[in-house]
Amino acid sequence: MLKMKKQCEKCGAATGLMDVAYICSYECTFCADCTQQMQGICPNCSGNLVLRPTRAKGPVETVVSQLKNSLLARIFHLAPAKRPVMSAQGSR
Repeated sequence: MLKMKKQCEKCGAATGLMDVAYICSYECTFCADCTQQMQGICPNCSGNLVLRPTRAKGPVETVVSQLKNSLLARIFHLAPAKRPVMSAQGSR
């Protein structure tokens, strides 16, 4: 899972879950202003800085939501509907 760091590694500006931030392949995190000053190159590894995806929920909230949905599916047997199997000759 991608680590969503909370601040720019250069200037310390906030980079929350929904904030614009840039990362390299090692997940070094920088704000937009610092990324522009560094011309999109990570000072730590010399790799490209790319726009980091945003995340509406934190990891704990996501896991709780997934467990809740899984549990509800088991309780109410909400398994995906299965398609009927057709014989080789088709249905008559």
